[in-house]
Amino acid sequence: MSTDHASPSTDVDGAEIQRRTIRKSDWAPHNAAFIDCRTPGSDRKSNYAFIGGGVSQNAGQVINLTEEHGFNTGAAGMPNGISNNLHLHFTAEVFVNLGGEFRLRWGIDGKQGEYVSTDGDIISIPTWIFRGFTNEGPDDGILWTVLGRDVTGGIIWGPSVLKEAESYGLYLTADNQLIDTVAGDELPQDVALIKPIQQRYIDELTPFSVEQMRERVVQPGDRVYSANALLCASLPGGAAELSLAIGYGMTEDRRQVPRIHEPHSFNMAWVRAAEDEGILRHRHDKNQALLVKSGRWAVTLNGDPSTTVELDPSDSFSVPAGAWRAFRCIEAGDSGAGELLVVNSGDDRVYLEWAPEVVDAARDADWMLDPNGYLAPVGVMVTATEDD
Repeated sequence: MSTDHASPSTDVDGAEIQRRTIRKSDWAPHNAAFIDCRTPGSDRKSNYAFIGGGVSQNAGQVINLTEEHGFNTGAAGMPNGISNNLHLHFTAEVFVNLGGEFRLRWGIDGKQGEYVSTDGDIISIPTWIFRGFTNEGPDDGILWTVLGRDVTGGIIWGPSVLKEAESYGLYLTADNQLIDTVAGDELPQDVALIKPIQQRYIDELTPFSVEQMRERVVQPGDRVYSANALLCASLPGGAAELSLAIGYGMTEDRRQVPRIHEPHSFNMAWVRAAEDEGILRHRHDKNQALLVKSGRWAVTLNGDPSTTVELDPSDSFSVPAGAWRAFRCIEAGDSGAGELLVVNSGDDRVYLEWAPEVVDAARDADWMLDPNGYLAPVGVMVTATEDD
């Protein structure tokens, strides 16, 4: 593919690689991130902000990476039986179940529909509907989250949530800051407090049936992998398979389509590879976040010399736009294949620029990219007068 799609090469030094590596041990929970933090049944939640502040309403929230990526990542954790109360998002909210069982419900009273999520699910909740969820599984269940855009606009809580929070001395300002009068905060004089959404606006919200919501879920059994999705797929060390979840993303398989098409400000796909296989050296002009779901992965950055960081399950890594990168499964585990979740910024296709050695080796194997950026046989693309 033409290099016109990629930004100039970005070298990433060791200190920057370390800064962009978010290990499970780096997760910093905040237990008072939202206005329902004292409501019985919602008082033992942990909120994590990895890339961007997400929708946290507490200035004390630790954010691992603050620079804009075009999306936010974080996580929600809570013991068994604890709920996140009903609220509404303006931008995309996508859950990735990293293990556990969560009952998601939606509608202003939570009775419009329910879905029970289990390990490996991806769930894209529609914007502008009220949603909440309860941990019905082990205490250590985690929902990893991706939120659309850099500025999410915060959230709108259900009227009953705001009313109950007031009884515990908690208020929310119009600029999305949590005021805790029990802890000594004073109600601001120059900023208005959030008022409950009016019923007439609630009545205008789009309803979603259980069947409609199921179409926005990608269970492990729903994944459709392409073994011929990338230029490197036929080369030693490059035999990764790609399964699209949200958006067309990086696929170079012209017939591969995502389960969820709706614009999110990011795209999301699963990468699956056996041990010592992965994606060979390439780059593109989008910000990228990687999350290890299973196995152990090596991410190699830059050209020559290169630097490699190894990631364990639940570790994530932010790859800057324009950086050369390659991914390799170094330990597949019992399943025989490691799983890596790849999130790229933007709603358009992600056009990859492959390293020259990959382009040459693929051509020798009779593969190249057509003018639309999809895999095609060299024997078809060459002119009739060109020597084989």
